[in-house]
Amino acid sequence: MNQSLSITSTRKAPSSKSPIIIKLQLIFKQLIILCSEMLLALPFGWALTKLHFGGVSWIFGGIAAGTAVLQCCRVFYNYSPKPNRIARKVGMGLVGLTVGASNANSNILSLASGIPIFIFLTLFLLLCGVGIGYIYSHLSKTNILTAMLATVPGGVGVMSSIAADYHRNVTLVALVQAIRVTSVVLLIPLIARTSVGNAWNQPTVPVSGVLIDFAPLQLELLTVILLLTGVIVYLAVTLNIPAGDFFGALVLGATFNSLIHYLPNAGDVHFHPPLLVNIIGQMLLGITIGEYWGEKPSFGKRTVGYALVSVAMTLMAGAIAAIVAMQLTSWDWLTCLLVTAPGGSAEMILVSLALNHNVEVVTAGHLIRLIAINSSLPLWLYLFRRLDGTVDS
Repeated sequence: MNQSLSITSTRKAPSSKSPIIIKLQLIFKQLIILCSEMLLALPFGWALTKLHFGGVSWIFGGIAAGTAVLQCCRVFYNYSPKPNRIARKVGMGLVGLTVGASNANSNILSLASGIPIFIFLTLFLLLCGVGIGYIYSHLSKTNILTAMLATVPGGVGVMSSIAADYHRNVTLVALVQAIRVTSVVLLIPLIARTSVGNAWNQPTVPVSGVLIDFAPLQLELLTVILLLTGVIVYLAVTLNIPAGDFFGALVLGATFNSLIHYLPNAGDVHFHPPLLVNIIGQMLLGITIGEYWGEKPSFGKRTVGYALVSVAMTLMAGAIAAIVAMQLTSWDWLTCLLVTAPGGSAEMILVSLALNHNVEVVTAGHLIRLIAINSSLPLWLYLFRRLDGTVDS
């Protein structure tokens, strides 16, 4: 009898924390980490601007801050948080808003004749990615699906999540993708800075030199457009729309002033997102790249070496695509390089924006590539799984 009472009392022992409390604690921890990263990214980005690193200094500051904070969490607190994918989506939304506003007066229709070239370059890079993935799978002795997800330019978060869905090596996919994105983000601006000299030091948004406009009307319009951007990001996250945050915010930024003019008594009101929006967007993009470095477990030298080889081949494919683009178009070599850079679409558009260099061409090229990659992703996954011999029955 006593034994049964003991068993009963054991079963009625108070349960652990409820799922809601656990979720709230997790959100609170993520907010603390993100705020720490933002505060650390500010002095890093400011120092880089003083060293004349150009309009994308805040991305580099974010990379350093994201890496440092997550490493501190692992080393000092024995806590390994996952990269904040929502923060990157917010960053993509803010960057898309700035890019769209900067392209509002551009004649996008004039680029329609270049769509076949954009599509050709996208297919060329995708086919190169498949070939590189096949070579990488043989070098690293990993399965083909993991190798393809690691080498095809499609974004660190997207490819890592797909690897998790198919029970593949998520850390390896994230490693190769993080090396690729970081290499592109660091190398292309360095090449651009070397080629254009003092032009690199122009403001990130040439038409607006103020950090934020405190005029009441401008603050009201800023609040409205940020709320709309928040709705766009929320829908992209909830409905799992590939690159929907970037696309939607870009369209909003490009059409916002036209929509304002339809309002009664709008007059000649003109709004452009202040520099602060762009800076925060850049920092969030950089932070999420840095977080993938901060969470990395230790890899062997051979694993890192094979990853570097695959990334080097991907960069070579981008360079070859740039040469092909120069032969097919009248674009200068820097525009071709920015259009064909393998991945980091938002970052490459920001580089062109910082230089005020054919922003509409670079934007169109990367948007078409994002659309092509995301729309054809189910087909590529099917083919990769067929090659891997893991097609569902």
